[in-house]
Amino acid sequence: MFPDDLLLERLHCLDKQALAEVYDRHSPELFRYAWRLLGDSDLAEECVAETFCRFLQALTRQNGPVQSVRAYLYRVAHNWVTDYYRRNSQPNPPLDVEMRADCRLEPHQEVDLKLEQEEVRQALASLTADQRQVIVLRYLEDWQFEEISQAIGKPIGAVKALQHRGLCALRKLLIERLEVVP
Repeated sequence: MFPDDLLLERLHCLDKQALAEVYDRHSPELFRYAWRLLGDSDLAEECVAETFCRFLQALTRQNGPVQSVRAYLYRVAHNWVTDYYRRNSQPNPPLDVEMRADCRLEPHQEVDLKLEQEEVRQALASLTADQRQVIVLRYLEDWQFEEISQAIGKPIGAVKALQHRGLCALRKLLIERLEVVP
């Protein structure tokens, strides 16, 4: 039996230590993922809390993950974000470009960087929810196609197509925006 299989078995028995282990392991990355899609730390915290609440409810109903806990949690978080955007206005996802503390920019470089980030943020917001999710998981979370496929419940070919269409749309939008700027 593999460690993940043992963990799944313990989770389905509602083992508190296994639940705590899953929370400790996955909550930081789920928060980062939700923040990238929502652009608001309070909403990201709410998403993570609701994700684990739904996860626990599924386990108590003898549902829940059968293979990958991580993919299952990301699927629940994605559904929460999708529901949130259905109920609310147009998304404006943040672009998480982490700067190193030792990397100092001149003021004009900082302004240029902020403007570029805003351009990419607006372009990401114009993608479909599925395209945006694939781009975020693939390029910001560094996931493989198989992991993304499990998390969003689509075949690998569909994930690759979503990535391709999303990147093409981003390229087109960013080129158009750059041509408008003098």
